[in-house]
Amino acid sequence: MEYNEIIKKLKKKIFSPIYLLMGEEPYFMDILTDYFEDNILTEEEKDFNLTVVYGKDTDSRTIINYSKRFPMMSSEIQIVIVKEAQELKDIEELLHYAESPLPSTILVISHKYKNLDKRSKLYKKILEKGEVFESKCIQESKIPEWINKELQSGDYSINPNAASMLNEFLGNDLGKISN
Repeated sequence: MEYNEIIKKLKKKIFSPIYLLMGEEPYFMDILTDYFEDNILTEEEKDFNLTVVYGKDTDSRTIINYSKRFPMMSSEIQIVIVKEAQELKDIEELLHYAESPLPSTILVISHKYKNLDKRSKLYKKILEKGEVFESKCIQESKIPEWINKELQSGDYSINPNAASMLNEFLGNDLGKISN
């Protein structure tokens, strides 16, 4: 599934209880994580119903406790975002929550720079109960095409030679190219 498709679903308020964002290309995961953080809840709801934790600074038990809370202040959902989940030492413990997630909680697990083991029980359970987005690196030769497509989505155009020059100058860091 493409990141655009996930955003389209989110705009239509079609939510899954768990999202696993993983892969080698952090750019697309950052876009999705920022969308969850900035656009799902109103500013008033964010104070009580948005929790952002970092894998290095927390453990699975804490994430499960945050995820099992109910939304506050007449909000229908709460969001728990785990950034840098690749640093989480006991990530497999999240299986206990993934087996029966709360429908009022959206748990977003951002596992950057590598994939979660696809043979693991946690991966299989998230695939069954939620959404998995795998962010793959774009081949160097396809980056000018990506630049063109991104600009077209914003009603801009670029000369193919200019896109190639941008690629040569900035390399394959999509975040830098996007800026």
